[in-house]
Amino acid sequence: MGKTIAQKIIASHLVSGDMTPGSEVALRIDQTLTQDATGTMAYLEFETMGIPRVKTELSIAYVDHNTLQCGFENSDDHRYLQSVAAKHGVWFSRPGNGICHQVHLERFGKPGKTLIGSDSHTPTGGGLGMLAFGAGGMDVAVAMGGGAYYITMPKMYKVNLTGKLRPYVTAKDVSLELLRILSVKGGVGAIIEWGGPGVATLSVPERGTITNMGTELGATTSIFPSDEITRAFLAAQGREGDYVPLESDPDAAYDRIIDIDLSALEPLIACPHSPDNVVKVSTLKDVKVDQVCIGSCTNSSLLDLRKVAAMLKGKTIHPSVSLSISPGSRQVLTMLSDCGDLSDILASGARVLECACGPCIGMGFSPNSGGVSLRTFNRNFLGRSGTKDGQVYLVSPETAVASALTGFITDPTTMAEPLNVSMPEKFLVNDSAVLPPLSEDQAKDAPVLRGPNIKPFPKSKPFADTLKASLVLKVGDNITTDHIMPAGARILPYRSNIPYLSNFCFEVCDPGFPERARAAGDGIVVGGSNYGQGSSREHAALVPMYLGIRCVIAKSFARIHAANLINAGILPLTFADPADYDRLEQGAVLTLSDIRQGLETGFLTVTEEAGGRTFRVTGSFTRRQRAILMAGGLLNYTKEGGQ
Repeated sequence: MGKTIAQKIIASHLVSGDMTPGSEVALRIDQTLTQDATGTMAYLEFETMGIPRVKTELSIAYVDHNTLQCGFENSDDHRYLQSVAAKHGVWFSRPGNGICHQVHLERFGKPGKTLIGSDSHTPTGGGLGMLAFGAGGMDVAVAMGGGAYYITMPKMYKVNLTGKLRPYVTAKDVSLELLRILSVKGGVGAIIEWGGPGVATLSVPERGTITNMGTELGATTSIFPSDEITRAFLAAQGREGDYVPLESDPDAAYDRIIDIDLSALEPLIACPHSPDNVVKVSTLKDVKVDQVCIGSCTNSSLLDLRKVAAMLKGKTIHPSVSLSISPGSRQVLTMLSDCGDLSDILASGARVLECACGPCIGMGFSPNSGGVSLRTFNRNFLGRSGTKDGQVYLVSPETAVASALTGFITDPTTMAEPLNVSMPEKFLVNDSAVLPPLSEDQAKDAPVLRGPNIKPFPKSKPFADTLKASLVLKVGDNITTDHIMPAGARILPYRSNIPYLSNFCFEVCDPGFPERARAAGDGIVVGGSNYGQGSSREHAALVPMYLGIRCVIAKSFARIHAANLINAGILPLTFADPADYDRLEQGAVLTLSDIRQGLETGFLTVTEEAGGRTFRVTGSFTRRQRAILMAGGLLNYTKEGGQ
């Protein structure tokens, strides 16, 4: 039987394991990336491992999240990242150079290579034919040290594209259509391969938008073929030598096939507060708009922003709308300036922000109270914008501009003017803002600069065979990592300070949680379905671990968060009978017995102290995961010589 694109890359990078879906596989990693919100912790973890130099083909530290510098904290983190990267063989992308996924697609991604990044949208690299995974910082640190990346072998889904997108219908609408079909849980446990004749009509930036949004499906990753479109993009970036062709075999088998006719799509919009709450833009034409934000790693390419400029040229945004535009990279911003598009954008009344994540993670440009904000981003979780009651909708850049001009949610296909924008034959290449590491000789005596906000990595503790703990928090379905460990300008500067950061844990759900968890000593959290969806931020596991959480029992887990919990030494368990979720009340005292044996069999017994009721929970763990959990986390396991 033939292989899919992903199966071919997995087979060529397989260190150990069986490629049967559901089995654990260990993969050799070619490239890693980090960003500053998660990277500081990843490099602290790398330093703890005691390995002098990274062993990957390429590792890059990007600064794109915490670029607002209202105090010393972010600046200190950036200084630490630059110095630790230089010492250990990591390239450093300076603040202002751009968003990690956009820059990596432009300058460093290679078809057929493996990439993991401490950011959940790392699968953007799949637009170039990379096998790219979002991961926790600890997994990235291990990969930088030459260790394998372990995943459960995914199922294979294929999306067959036919036809061609009509004017003002976009790659973002393709992503929203798949979210409408599958939901935020529909891709869990699967790699999504995009194929069919419609693929040839999509540029690499459009493919990157689609693979970026695959993260919101819960998919392990997403990938496109590497074809002549890929070759042309790499050649335009001066990197044609990085091109290799990649396609699935004609007789490759898939667990599910989904057909999408591009020519039949129309503009779509995700309503508050979930990326899969998708309807047609035309159904919301009476909704007044207060704010529009264009950018993020999903829609900040040169192609996207040239279309924005073309739509804005000679026009002025509606008086009641505030419009921000964040170019994805220095390359994008410079080329917009050189061709005159930036002048058209500025003349419309738009505000141009730094080449960074910015509003996407609540780092500035929050909407007004209860304001309707249309964003070309990938997430619209409650409160993520920085305004608790902000009403955030996800749209394409074309829908965003049309709405900014009219003041109401507007279907861009109603625009009269044709939109004729194409990819450049040659991109402007200037990598001066990407700093190379020191040589090995220079690195020996190079200092690593640490500010007072950078605290030591928190210590976890091994498991005994019995755990007695209080149920300190019970939450519902689709709890995101933003619920567990919020982002935003108020909190992000403390990502390297776990003790201080812990004061904000679960703030969105229950502000009293940190104090209650500290008082409990050992604690348990109970959640509903798809617990931990969203960002790869391992802080959503490390901070609860610091507060004494030893176990999370949920109806189901998001992939990356479950892996982060294991790495932090927290037991992720699921209800054998989901009805037991309804029977539990916050404050109950629970005892898990025979933990070691239960991890091996996959079933554990929980006893509720009041009344003595028992129920079963399950956990499917590999031998390695069981050892990590019993050791109290991946770093403890690694220090003990585990592989």
